[in-house]
Amino acid sequence: MNLMRSADWKPSFEDRADAGRQLAVKLSAYARLPVVVMAIPNGGVPVAAEIARALNADLDVVVSRRIPMPLHPESGFGAITDDGTMLLLDDLVRTTGLDKQQIESEAERVRAEVKRRSLLYKGNRLPVSLHRQTAIIVDDGLASGITMLAAVSSVRQRYPWEIVVAVPCASASAKEQVEKVAEKVIACVVGEPDAPFAVADHYVLWPDVKDAEVISTLDEWQKQRFRRAHHLA
Repeated sequence: MNLMRSADWKPSFEDRADAGRQLAVKLSAYARLPVVVMAIPNGGVPVAAEIARALNADLDVVVSRRIPMPLHPESGFGAITDDGTMLLLDDLVRTTGLDKQQIESEAERVRAEVKRRSLLYKGNRLPVSLHRQTAIIVDDGLASGITMLAAVSSVRQRYPWEIVVAVPCASASAKEQVEKVAEKVIACVVGEPDAPFAVADHYVLWPDVKDAEVISTLDEWQKQRFRRAHHLA
């Protein structure tokens, strides 16, 4: 759905790879620091891969999925990550009158999907250590920000030196919320306060990112890192 109202609106990014390259410029100060780029699949992976390449950083994923509203799956009242972290928007839960059974029913479906994706994407790879590293958590945009809020909460439990959230575009409200939990939030484009916002409107090309693309990107990254380490040795 296109929410942009201006007739002369022009998208900021050709595709997610272009968005990642533009975002990497804003993150150039981290190029010589110990950094791990944490992508939120699926859409965050091609963005994060460009950033990790530019910063010569490690690349990993943190699976975070929105818990959809019953009968209104385009909206969410919380999110769940692959370590079991669950974050609920308490005010929204109260105003919509969701009861514990409804919450748990929706959450259980999301947990199953998070587990499936985590096993598929991570396979037998050991998680990258975040201890005393800067964790840069990347998605392809922030609309409500709920999946990012859950991701930050999850990553925080792995004791990084700091958490930086980096996204190509963000709504003003989502950026404000995420700034409360991350040390820094970096975005190329931020929407106007109270204005309609849709992540897809900031891209010329907005295809779905399939599981196979996520796996291929992560596998290729591992191969590149291995080749680079072998060359340096």
